[in-house]
Amino acid sequence: MLGWSINLFRVGGIQLAVHFSFLLLLAVNAFDGYADAGWPGLWWSTAVLAAFFGCVVLHEFGHCLTAIRFGVRVPRILLLPIGGMAEFDGLPREPRREVLITVAGPAVNFVIAGLLWLLLPAPAAVESTGAIPTLTESLHLLMRWNLAMGLFNLLPAFPMDGGRLLRASLATRLPYLRATFWAATCGKVICVLGVATALWLGEPLLIVLFVFIFIVGEMEYRAAQRRERDDAHWRAVIARQFAAAGTDPDRTPPDGS
Repeated sequence: MLGWSINLFRVGGIQLAVHFSFLLLLAVNAFDGYADAGWPGLWWSTAVLAAFFGCVVLHEFGHCLTAIRFGVRVPRILLLPIGGMAEFDGLPREPRREVLITVAGPAVNFVIAGLLWLLLPAPAAVESTGAIPTLTESLHLLMRWNLAMGLFNLLPAFPMDGGRLLRASLATRLPYLRATFWAATCGKVICVLGVATALWLGEPLLIVLFVFIFIVGEMEYRAAQRRERDDAHWRAVIARQFAAAGTDPDRTPPDGS
């Protein structure tokens, strides 16, 4: 289902795409804006949504550009109604590198929020003038959204950023697969609590978000299991081949010079 997407353009070799369901969010958001304040409300709602997802894209580019510095290929960033998802061709298993790649995303949001906080007047000095917020009010909203986005992503719910930081921390003391298991398990507990809270608050989008995180976390753990099995299989194959040849696979070959 993640393949049901529309490619927009490339930035630095990374394809930016939107899932078809994103168009539904755009339509509902525009309709709500029109219902509140006519055509001006429609354009304002659309512009604010575009600005918010522009910050989502910048968040993902924070991850991507840091990953590229460590030699990781990033084919695509996919935008969904519940956020963005960068697709990596494998992440480094070195905890320090995973930490740097992970924190780069929320750091972008905190930088945006900090810059807006420095440039905008205090909220008490901003007075609403009608049904459509002013540009200053809209920028204050964007500042709060960026702060919320950065903090929310730091929840230890794997595979969100906080969950990846938890795995990187555990991987300094546990095997990588075991660290992934415990990070994913912690993420599932948080997702179940998140769904229960969203049901109590009556927030259907949050329910969808936490269910999505739960499913993707399980998928990523199973992918790590498959990779571990494949690595073990090929190590065994190579070891048998070297044993049949009467050589040690771990021995450094002699210098032919």
